[in-house]
Amino acid sequence: MSERVIFQKKAMPVEVEAGKTYYWCACGRSARQPFCDGAHKGTGIDPVAYKAEAAGKAFFCGCKATKKEPLCDGAHKEL
Repeated sequence: MSERVIFQKKAMPVEVEAGKTYYWCACGRSARQPFCDGAHKGTGIDPVAYKAEAAGKAFFCGCKATKKEPLCDGAHKEL
């Protein structure tokens, strides 16, 4: 399994639609951050599905170290 790549050391705010499923990039290699573009293939790291319960802003993890995947938990402050 490959190491996760830190994309950025801060949260990534995204306006989400209620009921829509988003696939968060867990490997850090996607060119469509914070979402998956398939760049994880061969890494052993799979994207994480996130279904928005309500419309509004969601803060996705940019450092890939969160314990609350896919949302930011402030782990970037320790990197």
